[in-house]
Amino acid sequence: MLSQFDYFKRKNWIIISNFMPRIDATFNKGLDTIYKVNYQESIWDNAPNMKSYTLSNFRKLPQIQQLSEEKQFEMEVVGNVLPFKANNYVVEQLINWNDIPNDPIFVLTFPQKGMLKPEHYEKMATALKNNADKKEIAAIANEIRLQLNPHPAGQMELNVPTLKDGTKLYGMQHKYKETCLFFPSQSQTCHAYCSFCFRWPQFVGMDEMKFAMQEGEQLVQYLREHPEITDVLFTGGDPMIMKAKIFAKYVDTLIDANLPNLKTIRIGTKALAYWPYKFLTDSDSQEMLEVFKKITSSGLHLAFMAHFNHLNELSTDAVKDAIKEVRKTGAQIRTQSPLLTHINDDAEMWAKMWTKQVELGCVPYYMFVVRDTGAQHYFGISLIKAHEIFKKAYSSVSGLARTVRGPSMSATPGKVHVIGTANIKDEKVIVLRFLQGRNPDWVDVPFFAKYDENAIWLDDLKPAFADKFFFQDEMEAIAQINPV
Repeated sequence: MLSQFDYFKRKNWIIISNFMPRIDATFNKGLDTIYKVNYQESIWDNAPNMKSYTLSNFRKLPQIQQLSEEKQFEMEVVGNVLPFKANNYVVEQLINWNDIPNDPIFVLTFPQKGMLKPEHYEKMATALKNNADKKEIAAIANEIRLQLNPHPAGQMELNVPTLKDGTKLYGMQHKYKETCLFFPSQSQTCHAYCSFCFRWPQFVGMDEMKFAMQEGEQLVQYLREHPEITDVLFTGGDPMIMKAKIFAKYVDTLIDANLPNLKTIRIGTKALAYWPYKFLTDSDSQEMLEVFKKITSSGLHLAFMAHFNHLNELSTDAVKDAIKEVRKTGAQIRTQSPLLTHINDDAEMWAKMWTKQVELGCVPYYMFVVRDTGAQHYFGISLIKAHEIFKKAYSSVSGLARTVRGPSMSATPGKVHVIGTANIKDEKVIVLRFLQGRNPDWVDVPFFAKYDENAIWLDDLKPAFADKFFFQDEMEAIAQINPV
């Protein structure tokens, strides 16, 4: 494991000049005018500091100042409804400012007008133009948010577990038999926010919509009461936003409990893509890696569920070295991402990304379908097109990358895999199956929907050859039995 100094000595990044480097960037402010600007980078020395950009200060970015006032206002409108945070690594290392507004990482991290439906955009824009006070703006934002299906797939209604003494555990979810999700209260933010994020309610200041829990002891108690659970997934937000000492307390609680049923700890994180220095040079980077080693040395499997949405996120030396450091601890890195219009709806890019992930020692895991929440109307792709992109990418990679599954919808009944299309009884249909289900007996049972080129989610589909899908009656019964 490299020390902070050794890492940067090896990379020859020791700063020997007092002057910050400057980069040329070109911007188009309209159809006819081209502006060229120099801007300063952060100093990427032996301990780079993260600087966040949010609604309160994004206009101070030189790159943003070169965009039109109209574009900046659009960002402000959308950013008052949906969460927005970028950082200096994303801005300076990942975004190609010569390709605005089309750069995929720019769309991934900065608000775009189309992310709000026209009526919602106009309502917030009018309030801002009229200089509404903060209280009124917040009220309008919350009114809009409540119309965006803030907790899709029954997260709040069906997934919140209960201890045998009747205590509701609002910082956990238990949807599938073998796996429970744990939301540490200290992980309810990220190094930067993805504009498509289905967990956006965690970040917008509406406490009643958050999942969060402080007590690791209650997690252990629930695991004791449910011996069928083998996997705990730390999620958020991003668990890797936590300091190592805080994360270690949760890990120690689990390890010290010596639970015979617990086999795997999973960490759902975007840190490798958005701030790889968490595992390289942050003040607690080595301590965090030691926590990972403690997990694997205890006999538990550590599955590092890394979110990479575009090949460009794998392009820097920092992310490549961070992957190496995480893997040295015995952790296995699995990768996943939704398929997103405007960002990664390109089969060739997916094939290159999966190939690069395998080259770096990662395991491609899931291609998801954009969930039915937030800006689904902006990012969503028809299930037919999603399958076409997956098939084209999948068929052009080696067998080592074909560990990936998709396109998959994390819907209320379970994870639904779009297998493809077929002609059955002279009718063209969409073929689907469950990869995970609220009832495990549903898993791997094929079912059929009427062919629909416009459907982007399970709820858009109509059953073929029957009045209902085979799971619908039981799903309705589950919803009646387990309301929060």
